[in-house]
Amino acid sequence: MTEVSVNASKKYIVTIGSGVLHRVGETIRALTNAKKVCIISDSHVFPLYGGIVSESLHGAGLDSCSFLFPAGENSKNAQTYLELLNFLAQIGLTRSDCIVALGGGVVGDLAGFAAATYLRGIPYIQVPTTLLAMVDSSVGGKTGIDLPSGKNLAGVFYQPDAVICDMDTLDTLPAESFQDGCSEVIKYGMLYDPTLFSHLEKAGLSFDRESVIARCVALKSQVVTQDELDTDRRQLLNLGHTIGHAIEACSHFAVSHGRAVSIGMAMVARAAKCNDTDRLLSLLQKFGLPIRTDLSPDALLEVMLADKKRRGDTLNLILPKAIGNCAIVPTPTVNLKTFIEEGI
Repeated sequence: MTEVSVNASKKYIVTIGSGVLHRVGETIRALTNAKKVCIISDSHVFPLYGGIVSESLHGAGLDSCSFLFPAGENSKNAQTYLELLNFLAQIGLTRSDCIVALGGGVVGDLAGFAAATYLRGIPYIQVPTTLLAMVDSSVGGKTGIDLPSGKNLAGVFYQPDAVICDMDTLDTLPAESFQDGCSEVIKYGMLYDPTLFSHLEKAGLSFDRESVIARCVALKSQVVTQDELDTDRRQLLNLGHTIGHAIEACSHFAVSHGRAVSIGMAMVARAAKCNDTDRLLSLLQKFGLPIRTDLSPDALLEVMLADKKRRGDTLNLILPKAIGNCAIVPTPTVNLKTFIEEGI
């Protein structure tokens, strides 16, 4: 088992290991004064792990209930969010009680947003069950929902009280979902760590899960500590995401987040003429991830112009120069279509 400390506005521990789901109850008991806990999960994850978490809560002397919604990005919307808030009010959850986000990134984003806004903020624990959520979305306090105009356009920064990553949950992931998480892992290597990148090149899908997850979490922890509110260096974590989010939206989320980010990273590497483009593309393909899209530049541009990171007529793009060397480059929106065309 590995523990990584996140020293943001709220300090908390990320626990990574096998069989740690049973620690949820004792963690909540140690960190909060909760008497009641609401498990927020989706239709895929709760039948697999809801019972284990519920038993852990009851073993710690906590009352529990659950709120479930249909799995998938299409549920991360205002309707589900309001249904969740009304449910929390109906069950009488108080400010000292707690929420458990049990699932992948959609669950974590939605549950975190509810925790941040219900009664102006209550404690919550992230329990990510996908590789993507373990290495990225569960850490750092970004919460939110999608709007019809774009992804993650409503949300707040709200740090969890703890994050518990049970690697055993990865064994029930479909291969495609595990590959999605690998896209984010590759992103960390490309951004910060040539040694991590080389390990992935050598090991492929057989990489050391605990050490790699811990390394990614440690890297993100460093970034969040330096720039919690995403105004400076944290924006580097958006490598591949601006185009990736556009691909997701244009495909009506038929293209998953990890695959969209993979294509986005490949496109920005080609457009930026990165020195290590060939190595990046080869690694993405080694992990079974796509590197091209059939979507038109015009379609992608329309969505990118609504990106939440846009500042007036400028949008910050994250451009790789080499492995471990990426830069934030303010780009005039009038130049975006040419950039997209060069990436395709």
